[in-house]
Amino acid sequence: MPPRDADATRTRLLTAAAAEFARYGVAGARVERIAAAAQSNKAQIYHYFNSKDGLFAAVIGAHVEATFATDYFDAAALPETAAAIFDTFVDNPDLARLANWLRVEATSLDAPMPALEDANAAKIRAIEKAQSDGIVTNRLPAAVLLGLIVTIASAWTDLPPGFDMIERDFTVAQQREFVIESVRRLVAP
Repeated sequence: MPPRDADATRTRLLTAAAAEFARYGVAGARVERIAAAAQSNKAQIYHYFNSKDGLFAAVIGAHVEATFATDYFDAAALPETAAAIFDTFVDNPDLARLANWLRVEATSLDAPMPALEDANAAKIRAIEKAQSDGIVTNRLPAAVLLGLIVTIASAWTDLPPGFDMIERDFTVAQQREFVIESVRRLVAP
């Protein structure tokens, strides 16, 4: 066991949990495996995060904070923002899997996700401002636009079986251009 250091323990737990949740989702994840991978114990998970759902919420929150630190979101340049989301998921397949698990298991989670909620609220406000400035279409509500942009940008991480021809027939660069063009058409005033 490494020496006791609360911040280091919390960081190791978040890192181990991110890998576990990406692979198995919340329902399939096991706190025993997370604790072992973090060189910690189950009691520490409950001490820092209250529950497995709380740990998942903390993992999502950590990714949201790290993503916001990159300042990738620009409501005046939503096609490029979608490309940045696409790039993030291509470069971080575990993050893409975490996002997919969040979509699948969100309704069964018993932990608030204030970082995610605050981040999305800020993005919606920014899109609303871009709409009022005439830069972005107002044909759709800002929240709907945000949802569609994220869905388009993450489409290749969430394709159902049987769509392997997209990955086979189009390069990552081409897929990225499809995302940009799709969002450009979607948000054009």
